[in-house]
Amino acid sequence: MNEEKAIKAKEYFMQGYNCSQSVVAAWCGEIGLDIETALKISSCFGGGMGRMREVCGAFSGALMVLGMKYGNTTGRDAKAKGENYAMVQRYAERFKEENGFDSIICRELLGITGVSKPAPAARTQEYYKKRPCPELVAMASGLLGEFMEDNNADK
Repeated sequence: MNEEKAIKAKEYFMQGYNCSQSVVAAWCGEIGLDIETALKISSCFGGGMGRMREVCGAFSGALMVLGMKYGNTTGRDAKAKGENYAMVQRYAERFKEENGFDSIICRELLGITGVSKPAPAARTQEYYKKRPCPELVAMASGLLGEFMEDNNADK
């Protein structure tokens, strides 16, 4: 696990950025994004996509990083698309293994049901105590470095 990126992502989260923003911001230098662009492009994915509690924002942010680093750019290149999708599925399996819930769904990771109201929850000490989000953000970000190295995604 890339401890430096894990710490950096958690620091962003603790500053008030959402889970997706935190992961992308931690890696923005390595994927050719300036911090403002990284924060903007990932801003809608927090709270399981706009607090709808769907796909975990930390997971979505990690996929944005993988896409920026290894994504295909040719629409009709089925081989490249397939390789990209295989990489996503491998990362999803690692993410599930690491989080211990066998899920990438925000509401399942939080142990809640339904959609949350759009207004973000206040970031209080109680908020941080009852949510696994800071740890999931750190895990997703740190796992990226290990994942890319283990899977030789640079090839």
